[in-house]
Amino acid sequence: MKLVTKILMLAFAGLFAVSCLESGTGDVVERTEAMELAELSTYLDTLENRGVDVDTTDIGVYYVVDSLGTGPFPHTGDTCVVNYEGYTLGGYLFDASSLHSEDGKYEFVLENPPMITGWDNGMKKINEGSIVYLIIPSEFAYGAYGAYPAIGPYETLIFAIEMVEIKQAY
Repeated sequence: MKLVTKILMLAFAGLFAVSCLESGTGDVVERTEAMELAELSTYLDTLENRGVDVDTTDIGVYYVVDSLGTGPFPHTGDTCVVNYEGYTLGGYLFDASSLHSEDGKYEFVLENPPMITGWDNGMKKINEGSIVYLIIPSEFAYGAYGAYPAIGPYETLIFAIEMVEIKQAY
């Protein structure tokens, strides 16, 4: 397992342990944007304190390059073939390309139709052959409503993505 993957998993575990602490009242606490931002800040600080280089797209999606490929970067209309796993910031696996096909690959046309804003925006930072982690704040994913039942309100999402192939539209 690569060093960045180990660091990301350690950060997941630490954040998950903190998020499991009860408020002491026994009441279920509704998630708020402030809670998400505090958790995200802690997560990003943990990564940076461990030496992980976290970059940001023009709209505010965070990404970590695990390994850089040598192929082209995708553009709107290109067909992307990826392997991916999607997690909540607490470490819950909510989706994976292996759940959708026998070979584990997921193929889609970039921004046609549009997916969540953070996914489309982040994909443009992943060239063919790369493995990248996208850290997508809820404002660029499912926001205040979530995507019942797997993704709650104000959930930051993390995608581990391998860009297997890019089929250029032109």
